[in-house]
Amino acid sequence: MTEQSAGSGARLPKNRMLVAVLSLGGVFLAFYLVAYNMGWTPPIPCGSGSCAAVQSSSYAWVGPVPVSVIGLAGYLALLVLAIAGLQERLAASRAVSFLLFGGALAGVLFSAYLTYLEAAVINAWCRYCVASAILITVVFAATIPEVKRMRKGSIR
Repeated sequence: MTEQSAGSGARLPKNRMLVAVLSLGGVFLAFYLVAYNMGWTPPIPCGSGSCAAVQSSSYAWVGPVPVSVIGLAGYLALLVLAIAGLQERLAASRAVSFLLFGGALAGVLFSAYLTYLEAAVINAWCRYCVASAILITVVFAATIPEVKRMRKGSIR
């Protein structure tokens, strides 16, 4: 992706803008699932699939924590990092690049594991989980330019 010039000549990474917008969508999606898991909303309307079966399975929790809370925390972290990385002083930061790419990679791997569980173990699909899997995959793809920045950026 191309980058735009900022006031002092620094270049702001456009891919981070995309990561921020996509992560915000992920925040809303994950929060909806958190609200369901916490009993704040009525049953999830799923249409096709078996959202209730997936969300009520033993795999929907990691100990006492709903998987949706982990997703919400991950999307929030990516959103904050992407917005921070758009600040002129952090645009060339290798640390921001590393955290964005690493966080998105962790998210896509965890999502792949959860998708495997839906397909092979639970034998049910949740359209919201599938949407989140697609979303985090696109977020990960949008963080690929961060690899180049990790190699040539500052350590800030």
